[in-house]
Amino acid sequence: MQYIPNFLFALALGFGVWFFYNNVRKLIRNIKLGKEADVSGDRSERWSNMARIALGQSKMVVRPIAGFLHIIVYVGFIIINIEVLEIILDGLLGTHRLFAFLGGTYDFLIASFEILAFLVIVSVVIFWLRRNVIRLQRFLKPEMKGWPKQDGNLILYIELVLMFLFLTMNGADYQLQQMGAEHYAQAGSFPISQFLAPVFQGLSESTLIVIERGAWWLHILGILFFLNYLYYSKHLHILLAFPNTFYGRVKPQGQFNNLASVTNEVKLMMDPNADPFAADAGTEDAGEPEKFGASDVTDLNWVQLMNAYTCTECGRCTSECPANQTGKKLSPRKIMMDTRDRLEEVGKNMDANKGTFVPDGKQLLDDYITREELWACTTCNACVQACPVSIDPLSIIVEMRRYLVMEQSAAPTELNNMMSNIENNGAPWPYNQMDRLNWVNE
Repeated sequence: MQYIPNFLFALALGFGVWFFYNNVRKLIRNIKLGKEADVSGDRSERWSNMARIALGQSKMVVRPIAGFLHIIVYVGFIIINIEVLEIILDGLLGTHRLFAFLGGTYDFLIASFEILAFLVIVSVVIFWLRRNVIRLQRFLKPEMKGWPKQDGNLILYIELVLMFLFLTMNGADYQLQQMGAEHYAQAGSFPISQFLAPVFQGLSESTLIVIERGAWWLHILGILFFLNYLYYSKHLHILLAFPNTFYGRVKPQGQFNNLASVTNEVKLMMDPNADPFAADAGTEDAGEPEKFGASDVTDLNWVQLMNAYTCTECGRCTSECPANQTGKKLSPRKIMMDTRDRLEEVGKNMDANKGTFVPDGKQLLDDYITREELWACTTCNACVQACPVSIDPLSIIVEMRRYLVMEQSAAPTELNNMMSNIENNGAPWPYNQMDRLNWVNE
């Protein structure tokens, strides 16, 4: 009978890890639906970006209040999870506070965990107030209605409950230590949970053990639940922020990529010795020509798809977007959320059809992202600069515009007129070169 808790714990742990593993496989599968991406460049610069942006949170602190609070939650999440290692080993081996032999070091660690847990609680409460009482404008945009708003609050509730369970577990443990209960040896320092002593005053030893064990089980099960909830929430950036910043853009922000097929055509036109009617070797077997630009998620590259999954929905990109500030429909955050939603839809389609995508008559363009949104973009890169995890919404917008122009000839009238003028007059204006200086004589 004494091994039943250990067996149940191993079962819960195994199921949680298995479910998480399956979600990670699905995530990787979906990201790999994208095309190959050019991730060349100085690898030392990429490592530096990852250390500075993902680990160092350098872009978060641009907004000091939110940045500082986020660092507290981030550091708390990382460090407090050292305690999870002890909990897992205790659960598997049937021990209690396995690392207590570390003595003073253990006391310091537990005290640090408790102080961080308290600071996380304070930070989470402030975050909740900013979203629901102060109601910051960037959390009230149309794309944040429904599930995105619920998801943001649910994450805060989960973090709050986990920290309270951790302190409750320690508080009951501390009280049991003071009572000299069996298996509860003097270990750890409890600068925060010791103040819960009045709550436990007068309770019997058996009741305290039930509270301590109950909080212990709920805490670890809550962590396993949160681990598997990541895939379905905006908190997936906890896992993807590091690879996303590593593979983030290292080329100049204003530099657009060139399509190889178009580049080859231009070179052919500029080469006086080239025969424009000569077929390339293997043309007969080349198959269907590659699509210009992107109309659906599978036309994007895998880095762009990883960007979509990494989006934190913080709204910094949208709050910096000049188009959005002037009342246009464009929201860079919505671009990323729509891309992720469509990618998830494609993934579920494949799951339902044994790994094969069955056309569903839908695509990212028009069904998720409207043309009005795409053409509202000024390509200023403000969204890219503002993103705390190196997401590039502009690259997706540009690819979808490229599809509209080169595949559907669906550019706005103003843009078509400008390109016609450049083609005919060598300039954006509707005047031939001989008439450009006529204004001097007026």
